[in-house]
Amino acid sequence: MQAQMLAPAAVLVLWSIVMLVWMAATRFPAISKAEKGSIKPKPGIRGQDLESALPDKVNWKSHNYSHLMEQPTVFYPAVIILAIMGAGATDVLLAWIYVALRIMHSLWQSLVNTIPVRITLFLLSTFALAALAVRAVIATLFFDPGVVS
Repeated sequence: MQAQMLAPAAVLVLWSIVMLVWMAATRFPAISKAEKGSIKPKPGIRGQDLESALPDKVNWKSHNYSHLMEQPTVFYPAVIILAIMGAGATDVLLAWIYVALRIMHSLWQSLVNTIPVRITLFLLSTFALAALAVRAVIATLFFDPGVVS
């Protein structure tokens, strides 16, 4: 069950790279276009410095990529803990639910970005993550090395 437990994490890693490429593919052309107008290139310019100069739909991909670098940092160790401790089918299902919801959240935020749907997807994924975290705590806190599974 270890590989099955790690697969959702691997998919989310790949999805994060997809979002990085999508962000770059939309941001670089928008930056080139904006440099002819409102952006004055300077050394050390950062992404947040571009917020007001780029179209919202371009920024949405960047915002989502940032989100994929935030909450999933809790998901990855929970998945690893459960894989090491011996994940069950419920753990694997919760991990896939989390990943599916995060991908839907990414697509929604990057393409439509209305808040009610976005926050619903975020909250549902958070509930799945919380359940995974509780299961990881139970798996470790109540581990009995004398019991062989």
